Amino acid sequence: MTIRVVLVDDQALVRTGFRMILDETPDIEVVGEAADGLTAVDLIGRVHPDVVLMDVRMPGLDGIEATRRLRAAGRPSPRVIILTTFDLDEYVFAGLRAGASGFLLKDTLAADLLAAVRVVAAGESVAAPTVTRRLIAHFIGTGQVRPDGDTRLAALTAREREVLTLIARGLSNAEIAGALHLSEGTVKTHIGRILGKLNLRDRVQAVILGYEVGLVP
Repeated sequence: MTIRVVLVDDQALVRTGFRMILDETPDIEVVGEAADGLTAVDLIGRVHPDVVLMDVRMPGLDGIEATRRLRAAGRPSPRVIILTTFDLDEYVFAGLRAGASGFLLKDTLAADLLAAVRVVAAGESVAAPTVTRRLIAHFIGTGQVRPDGDTRLAALTAREREVLTLIARGLSNAEIAGALHLSEGTVKTHIGRILGKLNLRDRVQAVILGYEVGLVP
């Protein structure tokens, strides 16, 4: 299957560079471009891409609000990759909270860009848990962290809560399996149930929630 991508950035040079890389691959097709969030939301509603590469700092409607609107549109929304200049950027954190599936630096290597698009299209996140954890820890003092015991965790079993805690600490599935003496298949099952019960889109949002509710000090 061909992965359909929309590029959203107010810099035409950035869009052109990404398009040149993506159009060179037979399994990825750029189906549209937008220079601001409002145009992007309208375009995405018409062309229905699988993945959106979304800049956050744009005139008018920024990438964060555009991501929120896509998630609230009431239809299957594309997976969003936030584009940023710095890996520790408050806009990235806000974008992840708004529903993005990860982030990329604008100067990322071509091979990493292609890999990220494919990974996200397959339902995974592109920010490694340890990187996401570092990003969230940087903003831990913003007052957004809630005390342990958040009611959102009430639906989890004790084992699922353990798994969520280890996800938030940045452990891979294999590392979680080793720590809890489980098979990787069982860990994947637990993660799937956690995401479903907590209405989370992917592992990145699970990491964020783990910090919000105080599972990770």
